[in-house]
Amino acid sequence: MAREMLGIDIGGSGIKGAPVDLSDGAFARERFRIETPHPARPKPVAKVIAQIVDHFGWDGPVGVTYPGVVIDGVAMSAANVSKRWLGVDAAKLFADATGREITLLNDADAAGVAEMRLGAGRDRRGTVVVLTLGTGIGSALFTDGVLVPNTEFGHLQIDGRDAELRASAKARTEEGLGWHRWARRLGEYMAHLEALISPSLIIVGGGVSRKSAHFLPLIEGVRAEIVPARLVNNAGIVGAAMAAAAAHPAETAEPAPRRVRASGATGGAQAERGTAEAAR
Repeated sequence: MAREMLGIDIGGSGIKGAPVDLSDGAFARERFRIETPHPARPKPVAKVIAQIVDHFGWDGPVGVTYPGVVIDGVAMSAANVSKRWLGVDAAKLFADATGREITLLNDADAAGVAEMRLGAGRDRRGTVVVLTLGTGIGSALFTDGVLVPNTEFGHLQIDGRDAELRASAKARTEEGLGWHRWARRLGEYMAHLEALISPSLIIVGGGVSRKSAHFLPLIEGVRAEIVPARLVNNAGIVGAAMAAAAAHPAETAEPAPRRVRASGATGGAQAERGTAEAAR
């Protein structure tokens, strides 16, 4: 029987979720997506999270990603969302909105957890970095399979600007960059990152990774092996579900959501344990 958990991923353009089969990362039901409110302020986003939970009739714990630094359930950065998120206890906000226990983690960390467990990073040791190319550049750093959370390498400065302003998928689209020119920018960014952390493997994720054949072979000047993510843009949902399952092992649905009501936010220490367990 499948073991399932609901994962929800907050993105710049859409908030999406699905119950995940934890054995292989497959969606147990069709993914449900709602446009991200603009501006993406806390209460409107919490309302969308509640709509997704209600859509699936989910009564157990929920894993949710946030596009920024998360410490003890609190949003500590807000680069690509409203600045009103700064200092907000987002885990509690979502728990109050849904009536469910929430495990909250950085969106790229969630994607990284999924890729290391089920995707391109499976069984890889040493230093591995997962980069998610989208509205910005998210990052997840692993050493011998253990997550170092909240790295935010997309904000490394190159030529006096955040790297993600030049090398994200959004930058490619907005500036009309061809694959060769964008690959040059990605190469500069990855070489800078490589000089700092010396990864043996770089996994490139985000929706644009579906087109990796167009740009990964064009990246030069990087020693590390560069591979596309296997879970593509679903990794955030899968990783969020894994983190929630690790934080609440006794409440993982088998095979469908159990009719158990729960309320309150997952404690910060418990959420961090869940993320660490999911990455193993």
